[in-house]
Amino acid sequence: QVQLVESGGGLVQAGGSLRLSCAASRSISRINNMGWYRQDSRKQRELVATITSGGSTNYADSVKGRFTISRDNAKNTMHLQMNSLKPEDTAVYYCNAGGRVFGAWGQGTQVTVSS
Repeated sequence: QVQLVESGGGLVQAGGSLRLSCAASRSISRINNMGWYRQDSRKQRELVATITSGGSTNYADSVKGRFTISRDNAKNTMHLQMNSLKPEDTAVYYCNAGGRVFGAWGQGTQVTVSS
């Protein structure tokens, strides 16, 4: 199974931006569904955004217009550009390849947005 490593998390003030990256251990060109999920201590893991191998994207309503998901199949990477961050975006962000039920997960990267 593919190994995933997230990076780019950190502490940012409300209104700021962060760019998360997910590096895969092997080619992702044949992995149709990839995505970002997040979880804080009070909630279940929730979908943030997904992207197919063809580039079709889907976003949670709470992040539409602020976050942009992208993938580079040649470099085996996926990114999440997060703008206009809000305190409620604070969570551990996880990279996923292959779907929520049977896919692979990274170890997560913490994003903290201060008010």
